[in-house]
Amino acid sequence: MDRTEKQQQQLSLAKGTRQKYNEWIFRDVPSDITIEVNGGTFSLHKFPLVSRSGRIRRLVAEHRDSDISRVDLLNLPGGAECFELAAKFCYGINFEITSTNVAQLCCVSDYLEMSEDFSKDNLGSRAEEYLDSIVCKNLEMCVEVLQQCESLLPLADELKIVNRCIDAIASKACAEQIASSFSRLEYSSSGRLHMSRQAKCDGDWWIEDLSVLRIDMYQRVVTAMKFRGVRPESIGASLVNYAQKELTKKSSLWNPSSQTKVDSNSTLHEKLVVETIVSLLPVEKLAVPINFLFGLLRSAVMLDCAIACRLDLERRIGSQLDVATLDDILIPSFRHAGDTLFDVDTVHRILVNFCQQDDSEEEPEDTSVFESDSPHSPSQTALVKVSKLVDNYLAEIAPDANLKLSKFTVIAETLPAHARTVHDGLYRAIDIYLKAHQGLSDLDKKKLCKLIDFQKLSQEAGAHAAQNERLPLQSIVQVLYFEQLRLRNSLSCSYGEDDPKPIHQSWRISSGALSAAMSPRDNYASLRRENRELKLELARLRMRLNDLEREHVCMKRDMAKSGSRKFMSSFSKKIGKLSLFGHSSSRGSSSPSRNSHRTDSKVIERTCASTE
Repeated sequence: MDRTEKQQQQLSLAKGTRQKYNEWIFRDVPSDITIEVNGGTFSLHKFPLVSRSGRIRRLVAEHRDSDISRVDLLNLPGGAECFELAAKFCYGINFEITSTNVAQLCCVSDYLEMSEDFSKDNLGSRAEEYLDSIVCKNLEMCVEVLQQCESLLPLADELKIVNRCIDAIASKACAEQIASSFSRLEYSSSGRLHMSRQAKCDGDWWIEDLSVLRIDMYQRVVTAMKFRGVRPESIGASLVNYAQKELTKKSSLWNPSSQTKVDSNSTLHEKLVVETIVSLLPVEKLAVPINFLFGLLRSAVMLDCAIACRLDLERRIGSQLDVATLDDILIPSFRHAGDTLFDVDTVHRILVNFCQQDDSEEEPEDTSVFESDSPHSPSQTALVKVSKLVDNYLAEIAPDANLKLSKFTVIAETLPAHARTVHDGLYRAIDIYLKAHQGLSDLDKKKLCKLIDFQKLSQEAGAHAAQNERLPLQSIVQVLYFEQLRLRNSLSCSYGEDDPKPIHQSWRISSGALSAAMSPRDNYASLRRENRELKLELARLRMRLNDLEREHVCMKRDMAKSGSRKFMSSFSKKIGKLSLFGHSSSRGSSSPSRNSHRTDSKVIERTCASTE
């Protein structure tokens, strides 16, 4: 019963279609030929069709002996509706040529051979005239024609309909851009012409119109625009608008744990859109927002796009990473079950691209040792910004129980040593990691804490680290040592400007922050000088400690031999011979003091030799 009902429905539908197509045909003359086009049937007359269509004339001539009465037109472009317009034209019935049917009319006239060779002012020449004189002078109409051509390929390409519309769109957009630029010219107070800045250029109104095109047509249009010289900012804005319309509707793809089945065709379409948009991105920096690049990268990882596509996005992001935010680089790990919550490998590759890009840009400009990598250079500013971003990123991913120590350290070590002027952010991230991974061995803890330069910690961070039980003992000793130096510096500053020692010590304590703004070469030399002077200072302190011990022994011996009066006079003499900073206050120094100074100089020479 179901099959019989379906056949009856198809029969009634065919009758309705036949009545619809035949209601404009002359009724006083019986039809002598039946044309069938993609399921549609037309009862027509041979003479008007043969007089306009070379294809139908040839078919009738080939079957003149058998008196053909039925013709099947297979694969006719535009289908039955388009053939109906062509048949009306053969019968002399007027209809309007518009941007929504001109492409079909051009294709069907070529298929039916309705050219000037068979009749004057035939359908082909009429459609071509409308396309050239009306459509190609209007951008919106060109977009409508391109939409119609999507179902007419490859014939529309062979007839150059697509190319003519694309060239017209590119030329029109370029002309609009130039006109808009001239309209923004104005005189400054000094009498010079300059271009006023606007948030959005008035000549970019076509961006919304192009978003309705299919991705292959859109790609060809944007390529032609770039060749014509349309601004990269306008191209970027168009790409952003197109991607938002094509990629944000399939929200189910953003939830990998969802049990709903995703249409494979939809996934393939989105993958094609992402790869195409990436190939169309302008080469200029900041032509598109960096958060848009990160969005494309997330989509490329999620849709498993080509490796070249993902690497291109990582390279583009790395070239402008200094303007990124923490939310941008927190890329979820989509495909690896049981792995880290965030895609650490992708972020590492982005950081490597940033460092390589930074080095390549600095090499041509590195003409002076003193000017390269100066604190005020743009590259150093970018390094400082990225170092803060990386430290915040490490603190964000540190609580992940599946994050391995090797992945954590490789992110922290990617940037050069002079990128971080302060290590508070890195210390905070490492402390969070130690708190979340309490099963680390002492060796791993030491390896992790070696990333921190405790001399670059602020006073608050140093005070926290000195009491942090999660740090290895060796690290706590380093913190206490530098805290002691800082305390000594603050105490010695109270001696005034007459004593050069506080100034020297102040330079030593703050040299870690100063060296962070130097180039790696200068930073290394500064650290070597600082290390040598610290060793010299330790040698002096050790010698003075030996002097104090010897004097203490002498004082105990004097106390045992003489009375209190002699002891006081001897004590005052001994104190007069000692000086905290190594300067003798009396002219007549005792022989042990002179011997100690000679021994001090020998130890210093040995220390310098070992340092070198």
